[in-house]
Amino acid sequence: MRLLFCGDVVGSLGRETITTYLPKLKKKYRPQVTIVNGENSAAGRGITEKIYKKLLQDGADVVTLGNHAWDNHQIFEFIDDAKKMVRPANFPESTTPGVGLVYVKVNQEELAVINLQARSFMTAIDDPFEVIDKLLAEVKTRTKHIFVDFHGETTSEKLAMAWYLDGRVSAIVGTHTHVQTNDARILPQGTGYLTDVGMTGPYNGILGMQRKAVIEKFRTALPHRFEVVEEGDTVLSYCVIDINDTTGKTTKIEANMINPDRPFKD
Repeated sequence: MRLLFCGDVVGSLGRETITTYLPKLKKKYRPQVTIVNGENSAAGRGITEKIYKKLLQDGADVVTLGNHAWDNHQIFEFIDDAKKMVRPANFPESTTPGVGLVYVKVNQEELAVINLQARSFMTAIDDPFEVIDKLLAEVKTRTKHIFVDFHGETTSEKLAMAWYLDGRVSAIVGTHTHVQTNDARILPQGTGYLTDVGMTGPYNGILGMQRKAVIEKFRTALPHRFEVVEEGDTVLSYCVIDINDTTGKTTKIEANMINPDRPFKD
């Protein structure tokens, strides 16, 4: 089973980049499942129903989210009907709409896609370690093929979760920091790991935002309004993961990106 995972889509440039390149990536790699993180796709904050449907139309099989999931209030109107969307599973279960786990049929197998959110320097929601234990108790009765999008700020928390899950999930890939890391590897018990897959969107901004406001924020320590870059060069960050059909272990994980310095090659 081959997975293609595209990192945080930011604003209109991110959406346009997905429309342009996702079909080409799918033709090149021929993944059985394509997953896209869309939590920044609506002007850098949240997602709308129209954008969600467009991501599916462009080739995503599942759309994952993160800490900005609720920034666009429209999500409350459609998330319960969005059967191919997962929000972080460790938001309080009794009060949070949507789901943190979906299954994708792949021939005679199923892939479980789980979204979790870290807690270091982020909202103090439910313990992701405890929540993943509960989810895996259910998932393991159905499939060995399990992918986790762990949306978090710190490398240490992402690494801790990866080692905690080694041998228990097929792969765990981090999102949120918007900078692709150079540490794709397979852990000793067969779990594929990448600290952060990176972002899809403006190439010459700062994490997708216009540079001036971000620079002034650091220079002055005063509040500044961050706005998404709406024109210019783009980047698409992604990883490709091969999973053994029998064991559910990762056999290969490779991170890559498309940008003006690394143009797409067939």
